[in-house]
Order: sequence, then structure tokens, then C-alpha cells
Amino acid sequence: MIASAVKSIRTQVINLQPIRWIVYGFIRVVLGIVCRVDSHELTKIPSRGPLILISNHTGSVEVPLLFTWLYPRPITGWAKVETWNNPVMGWLFDLWGAIPIRRGEADMSALRTALEKLQQGYILGVAPEGTRNRDGRLLRAYPGVVPLAMRSGAPILPLVHWGGENLFSNLKRLRRTNFTMRVGKPFMLNIAGERLTREQRQQVVDEMMYQIAALLPEEYRGEYRDMSKATVQYLSLDPPAGSAIN
Repeated sequence: MIASAVKSIRTQVINLQPIRWIVYGFIRVVLGIVCRVDSHELTKIPSRGPLILISNHTGSVEVPLLFTWLYPRPITGWAKVETWNNPVMGWLFDLWGAIPIRRGEADMSALRTALEKLQQGYILGVAPEGTRNRDGRLLRAYPGVVPLAMRSGAPILPLVHWGGENLFSNLKRLRRTNFTMRVGKPFMLNIAGERLTREQRQQVVDEMMYQIAALLPEEYRGEYRDMSKATVQYLSLDPPAGSAIN
């Protein structure tokens, strides 16, 4: 029975490959037309192994761009469950293998699925802000990523982007949008099995967000603009070579 199930999953993946190539190729062409994409730093992202990719979240450009530009590197991420109310978006997010999550509550099913994907060597993209910031300036993050990082033991890599918040206003003026991405250095959480309070979890995610803020131009740092408040009490900025999920 298990062998049959594995064979069925493999068949489904193989059958999806031509569709992915077509959809991803179309997205790449369209984004290449409407945007000038500076993506050279994506080469800093490891080619294999589990990785939590934390990023700012400004709009509708970065998600299709990352899935497309990193393909065939396996990547997934959380997406609000309401996305599947739209049949087209639901189909597209299924094609990407996104993980539905119920926001505003402890969604253990989404957490378990994310951990399983990391165990399989996926990149898991997470936007700690929890929602789009619309104008490009960072919002105060939610600590939902902290239990994931603690349980997985996966390395964490900050990635930032800017310019996408201007996409629709530029389209109205028939202008291309400059979309820039920068990738930081990987780090791990330095938490030796201790049980964290809500305030400590918030401090952990704030420390992670300051790693994001440091990569952004000052005008985009928003809630994390005061870099003098950045701490690394819970971060290990020199992860051991070959760090992987436990």
C-alpha cells in the first residue's frame, strides 16, 4: 500500500512538470516585461538542503518571482487559507505547493506540513510580518516563525526586496518597475531547548527582523528603522558548516 501511494505521488509530480515549465516560463516572461529584475544575489541561496527563507512582504511580485526564479529548487511557503477561495489563485498556489494556514490562531497542521517539507530539503519562505505592508516599510512582525525555527533546527536566511510596491502605479503610467533583491547571511537560533515566554518569542522574531532591516535601504525599515535597538541574544550568526534539520 505504501509503495503504491509513493508511486502515485511520483506520477502526480511528473505529470505536473510540463505544466510548471509552461506556467513558470509565462510568469518569467511577463515579469521580465513589466519589471527590471535585479536577481543576481539569488545565487547566494544554497542549491540544496532545508532552509527557512525570511523576507519582507510588499505585494504580489515577490511570491511568483521567487518560485519562478528559483525553480527547480524545491520551495514552498505559508499562504492564508482564504487564497483558495479564488479558484484561479487556489490552482496556482497548489501548483506552487503552497501550504494553507489559518491566520490569527495556532495552526498546528500548517506547522507540521512545513516541518515535513523542511525534512524533505525544501526552502520554506516565510514573511514574519504576516501580511503585506503595502508601502514597502516593515511592519512589526508576528512570532509565528519562531516555533518553526526552533523545532526544525534549519538554517535561516534573510532575503529582502524593494520596488514591487510601485508595480501597479507604474503600470498605469506604462513604466517598468525596478525590482531589487538582496540576500543576507545565514544564521541559526541560539536557544538551547528553553521554553520561551510570549515576550521572548517576540524578541526572537524582532532580532530576525533586524537582520532583514539591515539589508534594506533606510526608508524601507519602518518599525525596525532604529538599528541601535538590534540585538542578537537569540541568534547564532556563525552557523556550523553543513547545518541541517534535526
